[in-house]
Amino acid sequence: MNSLFWLAAVVMTLMAFLIVLPPLWRKRDNTAVDDLDQRNVRIARERLTELKANKASGGISQAQYDEQVTELEQALSDDLEISNSSNKSDSQGRWLVYVLVIAIPCLSAALYWKLGNYQAISHSNELNQASSDAPSPEAINKMVTGLAKKLKAEPNNLEGWLMLGRSYKELQRYPEAIDALAHAYQLSGEKAEVMLPYAEALMLTNDGNWAGKPQELLNKALAIEPKSLNGLWLSALASAQQGDKKGAIEFLRKLEAVLPAESADKQQIHELIANTEVELTNTSPVTAAQSTASARVSVDIKVSLAADLQTDAKPEDTVFIYAQALSGPKMPLAIIRKQVKELPLSVSLTDAESMIPNMKLSNFKQIRLLARISKSGNAMPQTGDLIGVIEQANLADRKEIKIVINGRVK
Repeated sequence: MNSLFWLAAVVMTLMAFLIVLPPLWRKRDNTAVDDLDQRNVRIARERLTELKANKASGGISQAQYDEQVTELEQALSDDLEISNSSNKSDSQGRWLVYVLVIAIPCLSAALYWKLGNYQAISHSNELNQASSDAPSPEAINKMVTGLAKKLKAEPNNLEGWLMLGRSYKELQRYPEAIDALAHAYQLSGEKAEVMLPYAEALMLTNDGNWAGKPQELLNKALAIEPKSLNGLWLSALASAQQGDKKGAIEFLRKLEAVLPAESADKQQIHELIANTEVELTNTSPVTAAQSTASARVSVDIKVSLAADLQTDAKPEDTVFIYAQALSGPKMPLAIIRKQVKELPLSVSLTDAESMIPNMKLSNFKQIRLLARISKSGNAMPQTGDLIGVIEQANLADRKEIKIVINGRVK
């Protein structure tokens, strides 16, 4: 990619020379010129000939031709009024050619060496990706409202209903998500891409319970697409929730096998499999000790609100304190809900605050910790929420971690 940059730079420099230098190098024939007036007349005639040829070839229109002829006549009239007793030597100005040949490349290279970045080409995709901001919750709500109105006029728009259901699910408006996804299911029939979000929405509405229709839809979807990443992950969660750890491990192994080698989730899934296998071998004394140790896993956190933001929060505003895995699904591993009036406060996150079986603090060595003040009380982050983040914390440290809420959700 670097060689491509330098090749492009050389080609562009040569093109610049081809434009700038020929007029400076061109020799002028002044032998037939007696005075300045005759030279101006000759130049005007040459220009008129060029204009006629350009018009004949279709390069300019008749209107453009007439306009430029008028300008040429006016310029010649002005030049004929100017007297000049001396003819300039055609060698004058030739020195500029050599200055430009040396100065342009040297000056450009010096400036680019000081200010440029030749690796920018290779990073263009990363820059484009970084510059694209994710839509705000307000933008999502506006989009969802518009889509819902559109679907009233287009009730058979399968993709629209599917998008609407997924959007409602992301907004945690589960009853509306179920209605939209049920409509999509009726239109699509047995399609995994519809059944999976439909099953997940039903489960979330049923307090995380997969029993009944959610499990039925999940089984059908995985039978149609046995290598579906989302289907395998949800099946592992459903098995764990029902106490079938062996079944959960089986699904996780299938998921690990189909994940790309470079995926950050692959190592996370591998560790989850190992931890679940340890829990299964609970008959040995060592494993019993490990299980007891896992039960004692906790994270002590002290949460405070930065002084310059205290006027931006009301005493009754909700404070969510939670842990996430460093990679993979961003669902909380454990979460505690408090109020601003209790700040500063100290809490301990443990497996008891886990939301989903097998996604517990004790299954991870490192986690991400967050404390967020929500004015709406919604578990989903909203633009303007106050937030504090510890990007990486080691569970083995056993020391109190301080989180200062000092930023805003954008």
